[in-house]
Amino acid sequence: MDETLQMLKDLAEAPGVPGQETAVRKVMRRYLEPHGTIITDNLGSVIGRKVGVEGGPKIMVAGHLDEIGFMVTRITDEGYLKFQTLGGWWEQVMLAHRVEVITRDGPIVGVIGSKPPHILSPDERHKVVDKNAMFIDIGAESRAEAESWGVRPGDAVVPVGPFGQMRNPDLLMAKAWDNRFGCALAIEAVRRLEAGSHPNEVYAVGTVQEEVGLRGAVTTTNIIQPDIGIALDTGIAGDMPGVGPDEAAGKLGGGPVILLYDGSMIPHTGLRNLLIETAEAENLPLQFDKMPGGGTDAGRMHIFGAGVPSIVLGIPVRYIHTNTAIMHRRDFEQSVQLLTAVIRRLDAATVQQLKEG
Repeated sequence: MDETLQMLKDLAEAPGVPGQETAVRKVMRRYLEPHGTIITDNLGSVIGRKVGVEGGPKIMVAGHLDEIGFMVTRITDEGYLKFQTLGGWWEQVMLAHRVEVITRDGPIVGVIGSKPPHILSPDERHKVVDKNAMFIDIGAESRAEAESWGVRPGDAVVPVGPFGQMRNPDLLMAKAWDNRFGCALAIEAVRRLEAGSHPNEVYAVGTVQEEVGLRGAVTTTNIIQPDIGIALDTGIAGDMPGVGPDEAAGKLGGGPVILLYDGSMIPHTGLRNLLIETAEAENLPLQFDKMPGGGTDAGRMHIFGAGVPSIVLGIPVRYIHTNTAIMHRRDFEQSVQLLTAVIRRLDAATVQQLKEG
């Protein structure tokens, strides 16, 4: 396994639900440390600062550390765990999934319990089970036994979705591509910027609590005070049965995606044009999509201070917000190429022109 693939695996498999991103933050920090100064906020975000030109424009490129997951809220007398969802879950994809409860004594495997079909009434068969009726079975026989294993209310619960390559080895399957891919892209960009110069200061960021309100984007933007903001986040792949091009336009293997609109931001026109022109100059494919039902960290970056020209760059991913998603490695590689090429073009004059335009 090459270095980039190993980094993707390490990031994807680390647990890190909103508010409890410690394990994945350590992974990202380890990969950032060889390439610049490390800065942190007080919520758990991590920032790697790489200087091309001291005092040059500040370019913030941010993926979010957190993945969708759950939090233990109560242990029943019988030893089952009730939970709160963290991030956007659809009940249809939750039942019967394996999970890990991250306790003070280590992880405990469990499963989100469900009735077998044999005992469902006709009405129940046609209804989605409400998440409030669900529970996690960790094999404990009582609350006392679960507590003796280290389980506490507030413990994080993460989906089990190990990293793997499919029959086509460029198709990478794992939990949490939303948004460990973005963290990996930020790391890989500063790594490749080591070769050659860049006319700015680059801040490669792993933010916390994006899935519950873009919170780490607020604190890290306050620290960096960027001139340009680029959120690195997943697009929704539409290349599957039942999805039309007006619902999701991205296709795996079709190249990087620019979000033309999301629920938190309209991208800066000049910065959008710069990405398009750079992709054309670098002979890189480019896809376009919209995501009216969600937001990204750029939603907080762009309204900092007097405003920060911002955009969302990503790749299409199948099955986001489930326990297993699929991305294409070529999309990732082309995103790295595009991001580094854009960063090299963001000198002081270009950034000033974007701000004035």
